[in-house]
Order: sequence, then C-alpha cells, then structure tokens
Amino acid sequence: MHTHHDHSHSQHTSNNKKGLTIALLITSTIMLLEFFGGLITNSLALLSDSGHMLSDAASLALSLAAMWIATKPVRSSKTYGFHRFEILAALFNGVTLFIIAGFIISEAYTRFWEPPTVSSGSMMIIATIGLLANIMSAWILMRKGDVKDNINVRSAYLHIIGDALGSVGAILAGFIMLVFGWYVADPIISVIVAILILKSAWGIIKHAIHILMEGTPLNIDYDKVNKTLMGIGGVKNVHDLHIWTITSNLHSLTCHVVIEDSKNEQAFLQEAILVLEEKFNIHHVTIQVEKSNTLHSELEV
Repeated sequence: MHTHHDHSHSQHTSNNKKGLTIALLITSTIMLLEFFGGLITNSLALLSDSGHMLSDAASLALSLAAMWIATKPVRSSKTYGFHRFEILAALFNGVTLFIIAGFIISEAYTRFWEPPTVSSGSMMIIATIGLLANIMSAWILMRKGDVKDNINVRSAYLHIIGDALGSVGAILAGFIMLVFGWYVADPIISVIVAILILKSAWGIIKHAIHILMEGTPLNIDYDKVNKTLMGIGGVKNVHDLHIWTITSNLHSLTCHVVIEDSKNEQAFLQEAILVLEEKFNIHHVTIQVEKSNTLHSELEV
C-alpha cells in the first residue's frame, strides 16, 4: 500500500521534472528574445513581459532545484527532510514577482507622460512568437506535470498563462500604435500586465504562507475528516485533530481518538488509516488511541 504510494509520488516527481525542464528552456529562450526585442523596439510592454518571463524562469529553476533538494536524505535535525524547500521557493518567487511588478509600474508612470516612439511592427512579431511559446509551455506542463496539486508546477503554469496574456497585451498595444500612432498604449498595457503579475504573485504568497503556518490543506475538508473518524464504529470522541501540508501532495494528520473500552485498538487504527488514505489521500497519519481511563493534560493547540 505504501510502496504503491511512493512509486506514484516518484512518478509524479519525474513527470514534473520533465515538464518543468522543457518549459524552462522555452521560457528562457523567449525571455531573451523579448528582452532584446524590447530594447531594440523601445517597447516597455515587451520589456515588462520579458521581466515576467524572467520571474517565470526563476520560478521554474527554483522548482527544479527544490525537487532535487527534496530528495536529500532525512537527518536527525530535519526529520521531515528538505521537502519544505519547495514551499520556500514558491514564497521567494511570489515576493520577487511583486518587486518586478513595482519596477514595471514605476517605469510605465514615467513613460505615460512622455510616451516614446515604438517599433510596433517588430514588437508585434516578437510578442506573437512569445505567445506561441507560452501556449506550448502551458500545454507541456498540463500534459507532463501535476498542475492541479503541486504548488510549484501550478504556480509555473499560472505564470505562463499570465505571460500569454502579457503577450496578447503587447500584440494589442502594437496594433493600436501601428494603426492609430497612440504610443501611450504601451505603458497602459504594461500596467495591465503588472497587475496580472501582482494577482498571480499574491495567490502564490498566500498559499505558501498558509502551508508554512500549518494551515489545513485547501483540498481537504477539516469537518468532513472529523465526521469520517467519528463515523467509525466504537468511536466516542475525536479531539486535537490537526491536518497540514509538508509539501505538495504530502499531507499529515495527527489526532486523539477516544474509543469504547470494548473496542480493539489495533482494529480501529487499521480502519482509520485505510479510510484516511482512501477518502482524503492522507498517508502520513499519527493517531493516539484513548479509552475511558486515559488521562492527559489539556493540549494548548
């Protein structure tokens, strides 16, 4: 049972690594194209999109590094190993996104009053290449990676979608400037891209902090877990129930369960372990089984 879980977790990690590596290569290439293209065409929209792509490339590289670091063996001083590095990497990435968005908004404000001339035709060509690359990266991550449950893969995927929207914005700005000569469109579109960056960054930071604060996993209903344990035959009370995330796809649970004096402890424990694995995908479970004569001081948390 646990062997199957470990094999499945290893397979997910391998697929995530492949997806992230391919997406990193594509993103880095287009980032350089948009950066130098932005300098040549004098387009802030392209430069801001390349800045977004730089943060994405950093996110992808950090995710890959985190997966490698997480494989390091458990030590006596770190009994959960290095799995949490993935969450720290996601938090760092979110903070970096905020800084990049701040620079883009600051530069856009300066350009808004005196918008420079932009080579809009070249800008549109480069942005279109960027859009196609983003679509390819997103497709690869959806096919290879665990977009639904892995915080790093999901954040990378959301960033790439944000990049795609940024590229669409750059194409739109290029079209407006080409047809109407309205160069103020460039900083306006750049601010919209920056807002998209801030939105995705806040989601990542919020989720990472939730995990670091030992919050209940977003995909697990605390009350439902409590009711499920209470529903097992012979259970009188469940207390001090804690559910948290060590890293993506790796949840832990601890609780105290009071059972009837006539109930067999090992039979209950086996049933509880099975139901928590099958219904909630929680494999790291520690349950203190108690009976009417069990006494302990009140726990603070």
